[in-house]
Amino acid sequence: MVVFDYFDNILSGMEFLIALGSIIGLLGLLVGLIFLIWGSSRMRGKMLGVIIVSFLLLAICGFSTGVKYFRLF
Repeated sequence: MVVFDYFDNILSGMEFLIALGSIIGLLGLLVGLIFLIWGSSRMRGKMLGVIIVSFLLLAICGFSTGVKYFRLF
């Protein structure tokens, strides 16, 4: 029984990390797009990297996973 509780805790931790990655991806995409539009030319280059990493996080973790997990909407 202790082994099953351990793996259940591991599974809930993985679900939390996936949901957190989804939320970070959404926020990174939002901030990246805002600074890409209204930022300076040096800032635009950095924000392009942020947008690419955010798209990767959303592709891996899912778009609505964090929203459903944390019950935001």
